[in-house]
Amino acid sequence: MLFEIGENIRLTRKSRKITQAEMAKALGMSRTTIGQIENGTVQEIGVRKLIRVLEFLSLELKVRPAGRPPTLEELREEESR
Repeated sequence: MLFEIGENIRLTRKSRKITQAEMAKALGMSRTTIGQIENGTVQEIGVRKLIRVLEFLSLELKVRPAGRPPTLEELREEESR
């Protein structure tokens, strides 16, 4: 799951032509931390820190029951990426 979240963060950041360094500076984080979040290899990340990253990119985190198939809306969102 962290890999998927990180991949979405990376794709969104790149599509907006923002560097990891620019994003890190704006959020008061290190570029290494941003890279680890994007790669899904970050050791510890608090929910507040993750929310700050998502808000910076105008993204949101959705919660749904594990194993539930995606909705039609979720599939359409994936296709549009």
